[in-house]
Amino acid sequence: MSVTAPSRSSRFLEPGAFLACTAIWGSTFLAIRFGNDATPPLWAATLRLVLATLILTAVMVVTRQPVPRGAELRVVLVYGFLVFGINFVLLYYSETRISSGIAAVIYATLPLTTLGFARWLGIESFDLRKLAGGLLGLLGVLVIFLGEMTVQVPLRYLLMAFMGSVFAALGSGILKRGPHPPVIATNAIGSAVGAIVCWMISLLAGEDQAIPATWAAWIPIVYLTLAGSVVAFVAYTWLLHRWGATRSSFISILVPVLAVLLGVTIRHEHFTRGALLGALLVLAGLGIALPPGRVKESR
Repeated sequence: MSVTAPSRSSRFLEPGAFLACTAIWGSTFLAIRFGNDATPPLWAATLRLVLATLILTAVMVVTRQPVPRGAELRVVLVYGFLVFGINFVLLYYSETRISSGIAAVIYATLPLTTLGFARWLGIESFDLRKLAGGLLGLLGVLVIFLGEMTVQVPLRYLLMAFMGSVFAALGSGILKRGPHPPVIATNAIGSAVGAIVCWMISLLAGEDQAIPATWAAWIPIVYLTLAGSVVAFVAYTWLLHRWGATRSSFISILVPVLAVLLGVTIRHEHFTRGALLGALLVLAGLGIALPPGRVKESR
């Protein structure tokens, strides 16, 4: 089977999408943390996803993008449930107690869990090098957990962040396996599914579901909607179709670096020595498991 050489526009668009996702997601962990100060977490996630659904649906209509049906629709519904539903619930709620930098570092394990799911789904190969990197990265998460627990951060919040990354990895792997529905439609329908999940769990949790009345509450929601959902997730979905699950998940290597710097600079977050050691182990594991130019994927 012949492989078509990438077009000149693709050579610029693909790295551009990668960098855009990295820059935006490096700031969204901090934005979620700020938003949680003013709005109940799951209700904030619901409002973000409702706004994203409305905007992306409008784009679908204007561009006349077809609505997924059959197998495509089933993939989109599962993707939305896992990534925008369960993942958002766990991430938003975990950031009520853990710092944005620690949450980002925990999410840096996304490529490692993606490797496991990609192998299970039959879309990528697996070898001892990847296994060693994955185990080192998970050891880093364990060290982070132990370090954060020494400053009275409940274990369940750390586990929530980690399990959120696991569900996000599974959702990305399922979407990559295909079939591949249109990008805007994927995120519009996925956001709608996620909004329903977040709203229902917010209701069960007894959160105040009043419409925010201050700029302090609305600014993080609007930023996360426009930058996080409309731009970054659409760019990531497009990139996922072109690059594959593991290569696309390299974004998670760079995101925690930016997120930690922003957390320390803007919110004056502090990290234990154990947490810093764990972060280094996670990044070392990623370096072993995903060296540039050696990732083999099925496209």
